[in-house]
Amino acid sequence: MAGKTKAVCVLNGEKVKGTIFFTQDESSGPVSVTGEVQGLAPGQHGFHVHEFGDNTNGCTSAGPHFNPGKKDHGGPDDEVRHAGDLGNVIADSDGVAKVNITDKQISLNGPLNIIGRTLVVHEDPDDLGKGGHELSKTTGNAGARLSCGVIGITKY
Repeated sequence: MAGKTKAVCVLNGEKVKGTIFFTQDESSGPVSVTGEVQGLAPGQHGFHVHEFGDNTNGCTSAGPHFNPGKKDHGGPDDEVRHAGDLGNVIADSDGVAKVNITDKQISLNGPLNIIGRTLVVHEDPDDLGKGGHELSKTTGNAGARLSCGVIGITKY
């Protein structure tokens, strides 16, 4: 047992804000992703880790999805997916999405480490690569980037 590694991301957008926590119990175990996002339209919103921890030009400078395996976009349970493909968060009628995801591809250490990368919440649902749209296999056709933040290590 390597112990517990923890990270946090503070999401900041014009209207959409939130705090997301990442916890990994072992160096090779799944990552727990929990927290809350506020200010969303009710419904599903794409939720992805993007390649760069650069928000100098807003969420645009975060680059594409984190995809070290150079695979097509997919859903979180798909074998073929980007490491950063976390699927959708679902906002309730008040615009609040409670996040509770366990993911086996991302990590808080090693080659699939997401610390220092950007977490992005998108305007539209992620079609999980199955929508037949020209963007389905790259972005899930999830639309504009509403909010983002750099994932950083934390002791809490």
